[in-house]
Amino acid sequence: MGGQGGGGKELLPVVQGGMGVGVSAGGLAGAVASLGGVGTVSSVDLRRLHPDLMAQTVHLESGKEPDAKERIDAANLVALDREIQRARGIAQGRGLIAVNVMKALSAYEIYVRQALESGADAVVVGAGLPLDLPEIAKNHPQTALIPILSDARGVQLLVRKWEKKGRLPDAIVIEHPRLAGGHLGAAKVADLQDGRFEFDQVLPAVLEFFKTAGIEGQIPLIAAGGISSRNDLLRLQALGASAVQMGTAFAVTQECDADPVFKRVLAEARPEDVVEFVSVAGLPARAVRTPWLDKYIRIEPKLQAAAHVKKKCNMAFDCLAHCGLRDGVVGIGQFCIDQQLGHAMEGDENKGLFFRGAGTLPFGKDIRSVRDLMWWMIGGCLSPALGQNTAPLPIESGATA
Repeated sequence: MGGQGGGGKELLPVVQGGMGVGVSAGGLAGAVASLGGVGTVSSVDLRRLHPDLMAQTVHLESGKEPDAKERIDAANLVALDREIQRARGIAQGRGLIAVNVMKALSAYEIYVRQALESGADAVVVGAGLPLDLPEIAKNHPQTALIPILSDARGVQLLVRKWEKKGRLPDAIVIEHPRLAGGHLGAAKVADLQDGRFEFDQVLPAVLEFFKTAGIEGQIPLIAAGGISSRNDLLRLQALGASAVQMGTAFAVTQECDADPVFKRVLAEARPEDVVEFVSVAGLPARAVRTPWLDKYIRIEPKLQAAAHVKKKCNMAFDCLAHCGLRDGVVGIGQFCIDQQLGHAMEGDENKGLFFRGAGTLPFGKDIRSVRDLMWWMIGGCLSPALGQNTAPLPIESGATA
């Protein structure tokens, strides 16, 4: 990483993307960082991974108690701290531990503050423009701040706003909406195919903007979406990216924090099984057409026609600042996203929403280790010490933090 974050470490040019609910927690993030990469904890609703915190809060989801949201948020902050410390323990000082926070979350700011106080090396923000991130993090100048954007115009807007606040991003993730998984950086599903998102358009345009703005070489770019091989990494580096970010490829590793069924659903999905739709957050999203999603897509027009404002979130969690279901917004998602993602993380194939990228996976249907994946991306081969942690990765392929 460049700028103020990173601490001068040698990093491999591979970033593990944040995946919620509970898919990329301390176990996965720590494993990636322990090998010299950037591991990312997804901040949302991590209490689901902690039986004691769920026992304290699950009865609050009905919303009958007036302070239900505050108590659920408090449990999630405890869980976030636990997962950051777990990741740091596994990483043993190697790599970087990042925390991903969606700008669209109602608890966005308190999650960011918790990540900073818990000692995350970086805070990564997507699903909206985090124009306020420099202010929130002003007392943590050593923490890297990394926005996720999809086009050159968004980069230009954010960098100019941040410059006025005396801060540059420490890196920027350029995520391709046609290829990435989960929530996508386009206004509507029809825009996913827009040529302005192509890496060979965005990366040179952003680098040219940096040059004219006098900040050339100060902000590394991390390309995300559809990446599955060393050749992809080299091609994107040739276009000006410093590193790549991968989500689904890490979601199907042995160390991923989700249930084995979750990994199997993602690994076995064929291209025709992956569909786009509009999430309750109002953003296009990409996932596997499982029984729940198949039924939802079929009845979505009826649900949208009947959309109406609810008095309150039916889960009391109130996870999104703007929610299609709670706010009765016609034309966007009409389901509880936290509930459906939670079912997926737990391995419920019939009820879960299984976010997935559009690309092929490095090892097909196989579930392999993080070490194997990192060796595949950096060395173009499988780990020579399969199942062991003795063979060092070729760190010279990396970048200085």
